[in-house]
Order: sequence, then C-alpha cells, then structure tokens
Amino acid sequence: MRLRFLISTALCGVAALTAQDAAPPQTYTVATGVKVPLSLINSISTKHSQQGDPVYLETAFPVLANGRIVIPVGSYVAGTVTEIKKPGRVKGRGELYVRFDTLTLPNGVTRDFRSRMATMDASSSGNLDRNEGKVVSEGNKAGDLQTVAETTATGTSLGGIAGAVAKHPGMGLGVGAAAGAAAGIIAVLVARGPDAVLAKGSTVEMVLDRTLTFSESDLNFGNYQAPRMSGPAPEPAEQPKPPILVRK
Repeated sequence: MRLRFLISTALCGVAALTAQDAAPPQTYTVATGVKVPLSLINSISTKHSQQGDPVYLETAFPVLANGRIVIPVGSYVAGTVTEIKKPGRVKGRGELYVRFDTLTLPNGVTRDFRSRMATMDASSSGNLDRNEGKVVSEGNKAGDLQTVAETTATGTSLGGIAGAVAKHPGMGLGVGAAAGAAAGIIAVLVARGPDAVLAKGSTVEMVLDRTLTFSESDLNFGNYQAPRMSGPAPEPAEQPKPPILVRK
C-alpha cells in the first residue's frame, strides 16, 4: 500500500509539471490604433530642421494591457523628420512631417513601428493634419495687411510733411501714401510666412500602426521608478522691502 501511494504521488507530480510546461506563457498586447502620449525632448521646426533629422521623445503617461503597465512613463521613443516644406514668400504654408520609429522601455526592450502623430497641444505652432500626420504652419494674412497699413500710414505722414514744405500738401499726401503702400507690399513679398514648430516640452500623441506584444520577461523593470514630469519653475519669494527712513 505504501509503495502504491508513493507511485501515485509521483505520477501526480509529473502530471502537474507537465501541465505547467504545456501552459502558454503570459503575453501582453497593445492594440493597433492605441494613442500613446509623448513629450518632446528636442524642438523641431520648418526653419531649423532638415529632412532626416532625429526626433527624441519620452512617454508622458503609462499604457496598460490586461491591467498591467506595459509602457511606463519615461520610456523613450525615437522618430524622424521625413519631409520639410518651408513657408513661401508669396503663398504656400510650411509643412513638417514626423514619423515615429522605435520604442525603448526602461529595461532596454525595444519595439519597431512606423507610426504617425494623432494630436498635439496648443504650445506648438501650426495645425495638425491627422490623416497624414503633418504639421502645417498658420497663415499670416492679418500680419501682411498690418504691414501694408503701417507703411502706408508712415508714407502718408512723410508725404504730407514734404507737400506742406513744397506748398502742395494734397499731392504730398497722395505720393506718400502710394510710396508707403508699395514699400509694404515689397516687405510682404520678401518675408516668408510663419514656420511650423513643435516646441521642446510640448505634448503630442502617437497612434500605433501595429500591435505591440510583450512577454512576462519583457516587462521586468526591476526597481525602476518613473521620472517626475517637470513643471513650471516656482516663482521666487518676494523679499521684504527695507524700511523707509524719514529724517525729522
């Protein structure tokens, strides 16, 4: 009986080990289309950036799968400026194309993708085309009109003074206004429009173009602690003013 009991116990142990070996490993999947908030580490713009320049970002909010954090805050994302179109002098707005290429978790695990931008915050300059993931600079019609108006007013004033000296004030005003308007139009034609800018520290959202799958070992972050997001610098405390001495 004792021998039979030992054999039965051994068989149960082997069966349990076999069942554990046959169980599939736990995996965690981040689905296609999930938006990942990112914070820009470097600034990029249509003025200073070139095609092929790197873009560095870090995750600003954790991403979960099956109730577990799979992409912690402070994970790194690298991207590329794929195309730059500078704003035109007469017409045409600046365009900035950005592609997100890789994700690196705090433990060094990496994943590749080819994702685009889904949203951006108000601290950046320009408008986002969500279908193409490009940032388009804003127009400057109001600024152009103001430039022409200011130069016209200046020309009118100078023309009026010159006309008064020559005893032809009406003619001076007309000539001065025409000259000022012409100068304003030339200034508008020479100057380029506003640039598209993604400023350092601004927040954008990356939309994943594919699923990202992680195993249990991929998510071993050890004693990693997410970095604190840097906020605005505190205002210095107001120093007490020295007393005013009044002489009697």
